[in-house]
Amino acid sequence: MPQQIRMWEIVPDNNTLAEVTASGIGLEERLEDWLESDISMLDDNLLVIGRQVRTPFGGIIDLLCLDDAGDTVIVELKKGKTPREVTAQALDYASWVKDLSLERIREIAAGYSKLGSSLEDAFRSRFDRPLPETLNVNHRSLIVAEQMDDSTERIVRYLSDVSVPVNVATVQHFKDSNGREMLARVFLVEPEEAQARARSASKRTSGYRTVNQLQALADETGAGELYR
Repeated sequence: MPQQIRMWEIVPDNNTLAEVTASGIGLEERLEDWLESDISMLDDNLLVIGRQVRTPFGGIIDLLCLDDAGDTVIVELKKGKTPREVTAQALDYASWVKDLSLERIREIAAGYSKLGSSLEDAFRSRFDRPLPETLNVNHRSLIVAEQMDDSTERIVRYLSDVSVPVNVATVQHFKDSNGREMLARVFLVEPEEAQARARSASKRTSGYRTVNQLQALADETGAGELYR
């Protein structure tokens, strides 16, 4: 079941609690700006290498990142509730990202002005290690939304169970009586677990399943129509 986040402020004058009101973020671009400036809100082990990355089939990836192993991470933002179509969108982007070459990743990073330096220098500065010779061995997708509906939760949990690397982070916006703004986030699948599952289906192994094999698994577990 989707999780609701509530937050309280401790009032020092009388040592009581005052609930902080949740409010809509308002603009998807505002959340994208925040995450671009500090992606560690989602994951300490991410480096943003592109924003609004256009795919050959007309899609636009909100944020494209590398993790500390040199694997690609798609961050897709969705205002309000996530319809289950956004899961299909994330998988569509992943179908392109999984085959990105080192040269193409370098091109994307070179076109991202906020990286501030070469990909090699930015990676070393962020993770205190050299850029791996081989990038994009694995990939994963992270959907970020203010709320998550039941069907999206069922689909993402199913995909995670069969080692398809997709996750959801619910981010909620709060504003206290003094106008101070706060964000809170919770993951559907804990990031460490999601990352481990992504790497368990590594391209280095024969663990990848075809679309037909995944559909057969979904049919067996009663999630066939959702997956289809």
